[in-house]
Amino acid sequence: MDLPEVALVNVLARFPLKSIARFRLMSREWRSLIDSDFFRDYYISFNSSSSVSWSIIQIKPHKWSLEIVGHRGCERWGLDRSPGTFPSFFAETTITKMLVLSCTDGLVSIYTEDIDETPSYYIGNPLLQEWSRIPLPSLVSSLDLDFLRKNNHFNDTGLVTKMENGIVVSYKMVWFWISSDKLDFMVYSSDSGTWETIKNVRDLHSTILAGKERSIALNGILHWLSTNSIIAYGFYGGGGHDGDGCGARTVRFPCKDDEVRRFKRSFTASEGSIVYLNEFRENGERTLRVWRLVKYTDGPEAWQVSWEIIVPMSLIQFGTDYFPVVMHPLNSEIIYLWSRRKKGLILFNVRTLAFSLHKEYEYESKCVDGCILSFNMCTDYMKSIDYVPWYQGGTNDLFFSQYVLPRWLHRLPRPHRA
Repeated sequence: MDLPEVALVNVLARFPLKSIARFRLMSREWRSLIDSDFFRDYYISFNSSSSVSWSIIQIKPHKWSLEIVGHRGCERWGLDRSPGTFPSFFAETTITKMLVLSCTDGLVSIYTEDIDETPSYYIGNPLLQEWSRIPLPSLVSSLDLDFLRKNNHFNDTGLVTKMENGIVVSYKMVWFWISSDKLDFMVYSSDSGTWETIKNVRDLHSTILAGKERSIALNGILHWLSTNSIIAYGFYGGGGHDGDGCGARTVRFPCKDDEVRRFKRSFTASEGSIVYLNEFRENGERTLRVWRLVKYTDGPEAWQVSWEIIVPMSLIQFGTDYFPVVMHPLNSEIIYLWSRRKKGLILFNVRTLAFSLHKEYEYESKCVDGCILSFNMCTDYMKSIDYVPWYQGGTNDLFFSQYVLPRWLHRLPRPHRA
């Protein structure tokens, strides 16, 4: 006996997305129902408070695993493995080398070489095992790429997306070419299936030339860390764009350059915004401030203070050598810190001032949203970055990013065909 559609919707909405993906294969009717806008919106609303799997990823060259901390067993997907384990299942027998270049909104860009060292690029949804090979630009050969990469004139780590109602509807792979006097973007679009060139991008050249080529993607915008600012470029319009297609936006950090701060400048993402945090010595106490980027401009109106607290003595006594890693991407109350003395990850709630310590080689533990933490060479990576506080002469750097699984089963966007 078939269930009425309303009853079926109510039943299916209670399952994790891992199960929903299997239910799509049960029948044509179920696939049509699950792929409908009505069911998607109902499912997202019904499960709005459910936890989502995500990873802390390292963005230095690939001497270590890409994922250093994973969150698995979360309610939305119901996965028994952390997100960072899925791209490895893409490898084919003819592939001799594979690097994950970028992770954004559930999509992954991958570079591979086959047995004769021919390079290939792919964009994929590793959870649904959907992959699309990206053609090389018509004017660029594999030999050109090899020469440019070896001479530090080429970088291929950019990936941005366009979202509608929580669904990825388009993506762009971004390469940049750098010479002594200019920087160009080459951009592949999933809408057209072709490449375009954006020449002589202003304001970003010196940042990339200084070795700060790693970026964080958010809302279709790539963000780079400069000396005292964030450089942003929007590939779907929006804030990180100066309007004429040739200039990036410069957003200065909210505190003064000569202000005595504890941490080196960096930034992270949380609840759909770029976030900057630092600690200051004021009136004999340590004050932690968290800012949210609200406007892509070079003035004080760019940032909004979201948290300002006195650091509790219990955290200070616990270990003075901690430094920020990321904020929870879906909960702006939670900061992830690394304690060098304790050799563990501190989860600190800026609202309740509660904190907990999690170590790599201890029995698996749950974090604040009920997900299980899993570590992968995290301790080794933390040793390798040799973090030096700002007040001891440390320079700004970008060491971490996040890979967050989507809230729905979006398919891999494909080029529009005439």
